[in-house]
Amino acid sequence: MTGSNQFLIQHGLSFLFAAIFVEQLGIPLPAFPWLLAAGALGAAGKLNPALALATTVLACVLADGIWFQIGRYRGIQVLGLLCRISLEPDSCVRRTQNVFTRYGLRGLLISKFVPGLNTVAPPLAAMAGVPFTRFLLVDATGSLIYGVVLIGLGYAFSSQIDQIGSAISQIGGQALLLLIAFAAAYIAWKFWQRQRLLNELQTARISVDELRKKLDAGEQPVIIDIRSGAELQIDPAIIRGAVHVEFEQIENHPMPPGREIIVYCDCPNEITSARVALSLKRKGLLHVRPLQGGIAAWRKQNYPTDLWSVGSNE
Repeated sequence: MTGSNQFLIQHGLSFLFAAIFVEQLGIPLPAFPWLLAAGALGAAGKLNPALALATTVLACVLADGIWFQIGRYRGIQVLGLLCRISLEPDSCVRRTQNVFTRYGLRGLLISKFVPGLNTVAPPLAAMAGVPFTRFLLVDATGSLIYGVVLIGLGYAFSSQIDQIGSAISQIGGQALLLLIAFAAAYIAWKFWQRQRLLNELQTARISVDELRKKLDAGEQPVIIDIRSGAELQIDPAIIRGAVHVEFEQIENHPMPPGREIIVYCDCPNEITSARVALSLKRKGLLHVRPLQGGIAAWRKQNYPTDLWSVGSNE
């Protein structure tokens, strides 16, 4: 019996609940190894699989319910917080919004299986006006599927999981140190990648005050809002005169030659707009600048906005 299994037997369902609850709150401590271990222990008759499944659903629904309520009352601020703490902030939020655009609430059924989406999905559902009772029903169903799959895999492959655990136990502390080193290296690489991108475009940024002065002076830069359609349906305010182009379509969108191009999104770190600006520059469009602070900074200064609606992209 491996150390992790012994620990789970000793502390039982309370630890399983805590591990899942913490992960669903957004803390990057994966719970799937414990769900697999719970399934393996269920196959050995040392843990009740039904109780483990019920614990999984309860932990997921409670954590998601907290994020849902926060999203209902502090929606935009929640997305800003997620942008700051996530290793892939913009892409994580954008993927979740795309899931909601394509599948609606059905996206909650798969969000548990995609790292990052499980945290972003509940506040986005609240911002989209989904009733709380309906959210809980769909979220509980998605949590049930999540638990059945992982606990079921642990149950079905209990002997292999125990062999892997025994091998890791024989390696001892060196395995743990190796895992920590890999995790630290990955985080450092993602941080360096983000900082390199931002530093590359640091001098090209334009502040909201500079953009306002340009517009007041009669200049006509092309202003592009690259937020997703799902986000604009929730928060339809765009900079006056801006056009909306989906992030995935920006490279194929015709750009007027010779005009300055300003791109913006909603993430405080401007990672998406920086990537778009860099991509367009590499295509030969030299006068491309990301807007520092995005729509949030523009709105903070009470500068004029228009309301976006479906079909008003061009």
